[in-house]
Amino acid sequence: MPKFTVNSERFDPYHSFKFKIKWDGQYVAGLSKCSALKKTTEVTTWHEAGDQSVAHKIPGKTTHDPITLSAGVTHDTTFEEWANKVNNYQGEAAMSLRTFRKDITIEVCNLQGKPVLAYNVYRCWVSEYQALPELDASGNAIMIQTIKLEHEGWERDTSVVEPAET
Repeated sequence: MPKFTVNSERFDPYHSFKFKIKWDGQYVAGLSKCSALKKTTEVTTWHEAGDQSVAHKIPGKTTHDPITLSAGVTHDTTFEEWANKVNNYQGEAAMSLRTFRKDITIEVCNLQGKPVLAYNVYRCWVSEYQALPELDASGNAIMIQTIKLEHEGWERDTSVVEPAET
């Protein structure tokens, strides 16, 4: 069976370095990293009264791991503005319950930059914000800022289909 439906002669999987993140209808500029989408379902074990020798297993609660987004430090304030909606230096009165959660879309692109997969992540909010990394005058690293997003689940956007390669 071919691994790709439209490009049946293609063998190689997609690269992980071509992706875009969108929230509030706009792409977030300059992202360098996005952690994995992962969910885990607990296993609940039970024993039948007549047969204690066999443990039966059924699914329990499902949890979704946080998503971490990283970007190079620039004058773009997108991460900071979202993080401040949850934890603002002005105190709780400045927190907006209406806008601190966002739905985001993660798009994976092929080498031509066309979306090939997309996932919608629901009710995200910033639980951790790192404005600056550790600074080191003897280093040669690029400054990276990060946000950690808590969310309530994700699903694949089935409207994004495999494009015909040119």
